Amino acid sequence: MGREVIERYFAAFNAGDTEGMLACLATDVEHHVNEGQIRVGKVKFAEFCAHMSHCYEENLTDMVIFANDEGTRGAAEYIVNGTYKATDSGLPKAGGQTYRLPAGSFFSMKDGHITRVVTYYNLADWVRQVS
Repeated sequence: MGREVIERYFAAFNAGDTEGMLACLATDVEHHVNEGQIRVGKVKFAEFCAHMSHCYEENLTDMVIFANDEGTRGAAEYIVNGTYKATDSGLPKAGGQTYRLPAGSFFSMKDGHITRVVTYYNLADWVRQVS
């Protein structure tokens, strides 16, 4: 069951379907943003997604998903293929630069929903690619 919810989550991401992503999450989901603060709840997650959609256009490829037998923990490794559309606060100026970035996510799950999402990528590599 854990692997399936992670697959649905990433399929929704690649489809640009924030509502589909939210459907995979527990109400009190903890979202650990790369080099950022922990955001709690679906409302904060949706706000983050809206901001990201404004600044970036991304598609994930080369996806490998792992999950434990109990369906309580999982992980995914993938490549982020993106376009930097609008300047994000504190980052280099956007001008349609493209990037290709290895990344990973870690998940906790309960009752068929994701309760924790941790995302990691190398920010310095991203900055180098868009500068």
